[in-house]
Amino acid sequence: MPTHTIARERIAIAKKTVPIPPMLVDLVGNALASMDGVIFADLDACPSCRGQVIGHDMRAKRFAVILDNGRERTIRVFVKRFYCQDCGALCYADAPFYPETRLASPIVDLCLLLSQQMPFNQVAQHLRAMGIVVDRGTIRNYASRNFGTIPATDLFGFLLPLSLLNLATFTLDRERRPIVGAEALAACGFPPAGRAAFHSRGSPKERDHRYEQEKKEERES
Repeated sequence: MPTHTIARERIAIAKKTVPIPPMLVDLVGNALASMDGVIFADLDACPSCRGQVIGHDMRAKRFAVILDNGRERTIRVFVKRFYCQDCGALCYADAPFYPETRLASPIVDLCLLLSQQMPFNQVAQHLRAMGIVVDRGTIRNYASRNFGTIPATDLFGFLLPLSLLNLATFTLDRERRPIVGAEALAACGFPPAGRAAFHSRGSPKERDHRYEQEKKEERES
């Protein structure tokens, strides 16, 4: 059998294995790309003691890694840190991240939903076909943890987390105006009152160590 015929058959098999509708790829890609540079800077009170907080600094955090014209592109958001005047803790503004995860909650939710339907290596392939880059080890790590029930709905024949779908709908409706962090937070299903504690896990020293470790891994990747 000619080599070019074999190649075409392999491509056909691959397409059957990961049949992602182009419209879905565009919807997800545009939503994630729109988050690049969004600022999350709201925190009503210290999540540890409910004390008064004052601004401290701003930290960049990886929201997602997407494929942009075949090349990997890191989408980063900025999360403000605050200093509590009562207990002295450093705490983070409300942002759509689960505790101790390096990607935003909509990406984690999607990993978890797909992990319930297929092996981890296939999850990574499906994500890449959707234009999202997550390695198999990270997917396995997320699947081993309990993030609670993930609201989801069917779209284009795929079960998608509402956090990702709502974010995509929100970014479509914004009519080119800048994205406000509080609005994006709500779109991801993270009301500040219910999620504030997620950003206070561990001591300030431990959180800073995790942050520096993430930055080191990003530089080496």
